[in-house]
Amino acid sequence: MLRTEYPRPQFERKEWLNLNGAWSFEFDDDNKALKDHWEKRNYVLSKTIQVPFCFESTLSGIHDTSIHNRCFYKREFQIPKDWLDKTILLNFGAVDYYCKIFVNEHMCFEHTGGSVGFSVDITNYLDKLSENQLLAVYVEDPATDESIPRGKQFWQEKSERIWYTRTSGIWQTVWLEPVAPYHISRIKLTPDIDCGEIHIETELQDFYHNSYLEITIQYESEIICHDQYSVSSNSVFKRSINIYGDKIFHTGAHGGKRNWTPENPVLYDISLKLKIGDRVCDEIISYFGMRKIHTENGMTYLNNHPYYFKLVLDQGYWPDGILTAPDDSAFQYDIKVMKEMGFNGCRKHQKVEDPRFLYWADKLGFLVWGEAPAACIYTDNTAINYINEWNEIIKRDYNHPCLVAWVPFNESWAIPNIKSNITEQSHTLSLYYFIKSLDQTRLVINNDGWEMTKTDICAIHNYTHGNESETQKRDYFKRFLSEKNILLSSYSAGKNIFADGFHYEGQPIIITECGGINYKSELESSWGYSSALSEEEFCSQYRYVIENILKSELIFGYCYTQLSDVEQETNGLLTFDRKIKCKPALIKEINEMFHPNVTLL
Repeated sequence: MLRTEYPRPQFERKEWLNLNGAWSFEFDDDNKALKDHWEKRNYVLSKTIQVPFCFESTLSGIHDTSIHNRCFYKREFQIPKDWLDKTILLNFGAVDYYCKIFVNEHMCFEHTGGSVGFSVDITNYLDKLSENQLLAVYVEDPATDESIPRGKQFWQEKSERIWYTRTSGIWQTVWLEPVAPYHISRIKLTPDIDCGEIHIETELQDFYHNSYLEITIQYESEIICHDQYSVSSNSVFKRSINIYGDKIFHTGAHGGKRNWTPENPVLYDISLKLKIGDRVCDEIISYFGMRKIHTENGMTYLNNHPYYFKLVLDQGYWPDGILTAPDDSAFQYDIKVMKEMGFNGCRKHQKVEDPRFLYWADKLGFLVWGEAPAACIYTDNTAINYINEWNEIIKRDYNHPCLVAWVPFNESWAIPNIKSNITEQSHTLSLYYFIKSLDQTRLVINNDGWEMTKTDICAIHNYTHGNESETQKRDYFKRFLSEKNILLSSYSAGKNIFADGFHYEGQPIIITECGGINYKSELESSWGYSSALSEEEFCSQYRYVIENILKSELIFGYCYTQLSDVEQETNGLLTFDRKIKCKPALIKEINEMFHPNVTLL
């Protein structure tokens, strides 16, 4: 099975060559690959792997879940003849965790970080006299190094509780694309619904006099903008363009009919052509949505209207591909099912999701809280690597309208002493302001769950609702949701809601993890935070949790745990292979009960 769809839908070029498929492969358990120069043509690897699936997955063709800290990939490729006079970019969607890239036996790039990809100009490494070019990739992913951002990937061989099978090596699409030496390297699209403008920033590679950017913006068949703008430098080109015009509804009584919402996912198409005189050097196809998210007076607002988050925790694991979806339709299916159940968004938990998921969330209308894998411990290197990874995340995903929040920390992972440790508190503050310095268009939830520092949302986790027979737990759960002094005092496990020296400042309060009801599991080792034996019992428990949250005038949203089972954790609304456990209409009926504080768009 190949992943054949274009992998970067927010920054698309028409010409590209997919390098997914069969690669030669070898484990490097004895740490010999670099010393013995496995990148050489005459060194033969003994296995075959299907890229972009990690070797632990069944779809890779290897399906080895034992620990291998190093591995090596090789394949040949051909450059189309009409590309030979162009600059050739080699792109990797994601490689976990550290890698070295070799082209024709020469090391040309190295990268650290397992969540976001990178591009390499390999033009000067190509052999113009040979038809076959050689690509090799060396990967290190130390399973027991707890300072590496790994999220839910377990550092032991066998999964247990909330820890799952690892993903090592290449796990997203690899592809080539030809460009001119003078080309577009990034576009940043910032919607401003209050002014009715889209702010465009374009980073360019190199600079030539007499160069222009031709920008076309289109809504369905209507041309909003078609114009040329002179380029005066190779750093950043900036331009603001009016989108609404006099005849288009703005953000007032009509609700902004051309603003993006989950209920009305309006998207504008945009193309940018970089030209020297009349010659087109590069063309990028993208899209954007006019969307605004902010908080005010303890409430969340979408496009200046109160909006209640009804999220589901989505960990983005699949039984055959682990962190890699088996195909593009898997993303569509998950989003459609979540919407069918009455959720308006998801919290992507401990994973930076494939851009194809974000594309379908943009297209279908689904809010996303973006998260990143966390390390388990705090070190200086952890802090530096984490900042670098967040820089890459925001640069790659900034333009997606579905993304409305960033979650840099969760439940004090990688910052275990944050309650009183000033160093770890400072680290969370540095990430909060670093993210804000790159992105003012989204909320930042800092240490989701408890022991928060500076944060735009007071995000609290609570799984104490209990089974129907546990009346003491249920009474406490009701009090927790309805009495502010209990809600903001301490978590039931003894964690303070805010770290020492920080306090509640009137932010919207959202229950960002709850539920976790184990239902329809045949695994002996399965577990959840509570359990149900029938659909009727499950719906009763689900109703109890959600209805009491919705009744609370203190709370402005929730995130239910979770969308699907993941390996031995069986508290999903779906099984691990995405079979529906409970009729979506029953879940939707509960999710759409009335909330006293808000009228939905």
